[in-house]
Amino acid sequence: MSPDNIPILIILVLSVIAKNQTVSAAAAILLIIKLLGFSSWFSFLENRGINIGITILTLAILTPLASGKITLRDMYDAITSPVGLLAVITGVFAAWLGGKGVLFFKASPDTITSLVLGTIVGVSFFQGIAVGPLIAAGMLSLVAGLFGK
Repeated sequence: MSPDNIPILIILVLSVIAKNQTVSAAAAILLIIKLLGFSSWFSFLENRGINIGITILTLAILTPLASGKITLRDMYDAITSPVGLLAVITGVFAAWLGGKGVLFFKASPDTITSLVLGTIVGVSFFQGIAVGPLIAAGMLSLVAGLFGK
């Protein structure tokens, strides 16, 4: 096996140990793509993968609306409560952070591995959930900006 495969293999092993199925599946798929000689796919995945993933995530989020499990009345009741209004504000902030994260990833792709490793540590040792490297990158972008990075 090529030394170039070692970083993704390390991520795969750590994510399996941490029982992080999402990272495990992604790392395994990328390793298989590389081992099968389809490295030309990496450019497509790098350029379009985030949009494809966000589209799939958005489908999952909107499904209760489309299926009728959440009605217009439910939405109105939710956003007119104090917690609902705070949820809207928090959602706007998280989306903004995610956007900052995408820009940060493009400007500093070397941080992706560190963020993934941090996510694996958080899941493994702090009973965390892998909830969004893009938002983590957005948070990192804000903190790094404070230090002029």
